[in-house]
Amino acid sequence: MDYEQLKAYLMGKPEVTQDLPFAPDVPVFKVRGKMFALVGWKDGVMNMNLKCQPEQIDALTDIYPAITRGYHMNKRHWLTLYFDGSDAEQEALRLIDNSFELVVKGMNKQAQQQLLGTS
Repeated sequence: MDYEQLKAYLMGKPEVTQDLPFAPDVPVFKVRGKMFALVGWKDGVMNMNLKCQPEQIDALTDIYPAITRGYHMNKRHWLTLYFDGSDAEQEALRLIDNSFELVVKGMNKQAQQQLLGTS
């Protein structure tokens, strides 16, 4: 997956905005002002930080060498996925969906209903 494909998927989520609060080459994706994804490059390799349940992070880091605890983030609740061509990339869309949902579930009930279509 290249950056343009990744960005299109992230921006396709409801009410997502992109911001550059940290550096001009570190796009942050937010839903209603709350960050759920951050994209960066390290040694020429694209990576993405995503919010995740701690128990899932433990399992994912055991399975995939390209998934680590969040780089420059709270390592208990964030992971980093490196787009290095490995099998871990297959998890990217699911992990984006999960991160988006986790952030939205931290919002009030009305926002959850609007953004997730739940009742």
